[in-house]
Amino acid sequence: MVQLTMDLIAKNASHKNRSEEDFGQYLQKITHLNLSDKNIDSIGDLSFCKNLRVLYLYDNQINQIQNLDFASNITHLYLQNNHISSIENLSSLKKLEKLYLGGNCITVVEGLDKVGELRELHIESQHLPLGEKLLFDPVSLNSLAKSLSVLNISNNNIDELEELAVLENLSYLKAVDNRLKHMKDLEVVLKKWTKLHRIDLTGNPICQKPKYRDRIIVQSQTLESLDGKEIQGMERRFLMNWKASRAARKKSNERIIDEHAAYVQFSDSETPYLTLPFHDSHSVKKKADFLDLSHKQKVARKPLSGIRERSSQMKTQVCSSNIFPLVMLVIAFTALAESVGK
Repeated sequence: MVQLTMDLIAKNASHKNRSEEDFGQYLQKITHLNLSDKNIDSIGDLSFCKNLRVLYLYDNQINQIQNLDFASNITHLYLQNNHISSIENLSSLKKLEKLYLGGNCITVVEGLDKVGELRELHIESQHLPLGEKLLFDPVSLNSLAKSLSVLNISNNNIDELEELAVLENLSYLKAVDNRLKHMKDLEVVLKKWTKLHRIDLTGNPICQKPKYRDRIIVQSQTLESLDGKEIQGMERRFLMNWKASRAARKKSNERIIDEHAAYVQFSDSETPYLTLPFHDSHSVKKKADFLDLSHKQKVARKPLSGIRERSSQMKTQVCSSNIFPLVMLVIAFTALAESVGK
């Protein structure tokens, strides 16, 4: 196996005929170093490379991130397709903007709480134990909340995105070939990702849901591309009008249901019932009293024509208010008055 050291850099340097002093100056000035696919299994002392900005170490056999304390100026670090199992020893990389860790053996996204400038994290296709999914450390996520704009978590058995909602500046999420299947969970995080422009969920069960594309477009006003397909302005306007129309119908139906419920409640509790005087055919005295009472009522009551006129007016008012039981009450009262007067 091979260790990444100054000697290895010297062997791969393009100026092999230069003196040792020239090589030392070269190491101090170098900004890009490409040692990909060199069968490297460990990172040795690179302390002379003070001005290193971009380091390519992909397609090697590296199993641990180490000896990068010198690299305070590194902005891009490529470590994909190695044997790394843990994200560690990156606290000195204060200027790191892009970190590529795809194709390793990482089970938890952690150790990024000191990397406050990271804009892109590519951690797709980890070699996870059977049945497990990639996990996220809340401390690291909170540290990346304001800086991270690109996240690639494809092919990691992920079944929910709720914990990623803290990434408020996310503009591009690639989560291809995972296990996302709940539309409501996705809609929740889309509300919080107010700067999201692109999202790719190809290969997830959620893509088979009815109106999958329509619901996502309606939910995210900033989204410009979904699953690699551009979202046209006309498409969004049509869907927004459809959403508004559906919401209006729902509100109208709710109002009708509320009015019906209020009517039923009024009918059950407020409608008075007509009580007729009790008549006993076996009591001459009670019958006489009743007739006497009827005679007094006949003398005291107003003309029947007035009652009929007011009854007609009340019918019109009551019908317009949708309280039909009161109409029946007035009609019954009028009939009773006429029968008593005869």
